[in-house]
Amino acid sequence: MAVEIRRTLVTVQTTYKEGWKEVAEPTKMVAAMAIIKNPWFGRGHVEDMGPEIREHGPVLGKLLTDMIMKETDGAVEGYGKASVVGMGGEQEHGQGMTHTLWFGNQYRDAVKAKSYMVFANTRGAAGTALIIPCMDKDDGGKRSHYQTIQICVPDAPAEDEIIVALGATVGGHPNHRIGDRYKDLEEMGHDLDNPAGV
Repeated sequence: MAVEIRRTLVTVQTTYKEGWKEVAEPTKMVAAMAIIKNPWFGRGHVEDMGPEIREHGPVLGKLLTDMIMKETDGAVEGYGKASVVGMGGEQEHGQGMTHTLWFGNQYRDAVKAKSYMVFANTRGAAGTALIIPCMDKDDGGKRSHYQTIQICVPDAPAEDEIIVALGATVGGHPNHRIGDRYKDLEEMGHDLDNPAGV
């Protein structure tokens, strides 16, 4: 079954002032989304989701990655992914679209990432908030790049659709000043070479 795309969307948020203070260097958050027909809709419980995952993943991964790279000129610092499945589908359907190397590796390779990609997958009616958590693409402990993109698409997902999305940040969250995970670990007496104590 070929990928059926109803619409693509890109949102760009640039922050110049946060917490009553000017941002020294404006930060940018980008979300690239595709509203697609759910390939498992109306088929009951599908045990082997592999064929659709392998067919849809590369197409959506490349499409959304290209959209992100165009908006950021490739200057991605933080990244994440998300989906919202319409009420006629299962949450597993959104997970199938995003939790696959066929999808995610397109983006990871393009931005030369070292860390895993954070995610949020949910199920809801049209207008349900799409939440894309983001973190530094190379360092999961860098709190300056913990950010969340939230978007609402008024007419999606329909019950037979899935919104699939990638998120990107250029710069950390505005006026960040909470330190990082490594400083906490050091102050708590943890071995930074073995923070989990294993």
